[in-house]
Amino acid sequence: MSAVLAEPGLASQPRIGAGFRLQWEPAQDCHVLLYPEGMVKLNPSAGEILKRCDGQRSVATIVADLEAAFATPGLQADVLAFVQMAGQQRWLTWA
Repeated sequence: MSAVLAEPGLASQPRIGAGFRLQWEPAQDCHVLLYPEGMVKLNPSAGEILKRCDGQRSVATIVADLEAAFATPGLQADVLAFVQMAGQQRWLTWA
């Protein structure tokens, strides 16, 4: 069973939290996170991180994938900070 942890680590495997759904919204031209009470419009970085949070990939794998996809090294601290914030918002859970 996944739980929201205070400090996700590189081995954590985040996934979208219960009650939330990530989708591309053409009208908004961005990814959005839908939940029963509304919607969160995501910036491009948040959308790229969240779409990789499938409960199978570790944070380390997500970081490596993003660094390769965008030819940008050194994303680990930013990705970990986002995953932690998203967990506090209950957008993500992880094992």
